[in-house]
Amino acid sequence: MTRVTHARQRSPHTSIQVVAHRGASDDAPEHTLAAYRKAIEDGADALECDVRLTADGHLVCVHDRRVNRTSNGRGAVSALELADLAALDFGSWKDREESPDWDPVPGELTSVLTLERLLELFTEVRATGRPLQLAIETKHPTRWAGQVEERLLHLLNRFGLAAPPADEPSPIRIMSFSGRSLHRVRAAAPALPTVYLMQFVSPRLRDGRLPAGSRIAGPGMRIVRSHPGYIERLHRAGHRVHVWTVNEPGDVELCAELGVEAIITNRPKQVLSQLGRI
Repeated sequence: MTRVTHARQRSPHTSIQVVAHRGASDDAPEHTLAAYRKAIEDGADALECDVRLTADGHLVCVHDRRVNRTSNGRGAVSALELADLAALDFGSWKDREESPDWDPVPGELTSVLTLERLLELFTEVRATGRPLQLAIETKHPTRWAGQVEERLLHLLNRFGLAAPPADEPSPIRIMSFSGRSLHRVRAAAPALPTVYLMQFVSPRLRDGRLPAGSRIAGPGMRIVRSHPGYIERLHRAGHRVHVWTVNEPGDVELCAELGVEAIITNRPKQVLSQLGRI
């Protein structure tokens, strides 16, 4: 009954954007080029990545503050240089007993991925006419405050992605749990959509408001399950809703019933199939 009560009316032909979380990370090691190639092959509408700044100023696609979980090395990303990260294996930790049932490019299952290289792949795909999008989440310790956004926008400018033409939607959006980070992005690049990520609903935002500088709501799936009515309030306030991380069929169904605009998932192929897209 709750789902029916809070469901937003949708046309059966309205598509929900399917976003590959750290690439097709259920099939390949997260944040590797192989994971993103697999997501593209699977038909994802958009890719998602996290970015951190290395000690020598490079943006790399690594989720955790430390490399311990996803590589054979140890230490904080911010204390390591790109050459240090390039010497590590970022893929062998996953599914050690199984080989993939698809053919990755040699080295792309294990090498650290820079945002620059991901943007190269992204622009190559878009050059073919495919309207692929990219969601970039900023991650950084306090001591890098402001520098991550500065380097990120500099890199997007190099690729011509920070200021899309006025009559075209941006293929890039910036996400963060930090309202301050999103405010910096909006001040420097007002054309870029911004997504405010949430692990819980702040009391001051329960009415559907978002922090200044945020255009899109990014609630975690736990919020959606526990407070489906909150999604309706976000929509009434005029916000789009992008939900993370949605992997289970029941969660996909709930998101579709509530009319969310994007599903961020480790399993883009399965979600696309469930939504009747493939």
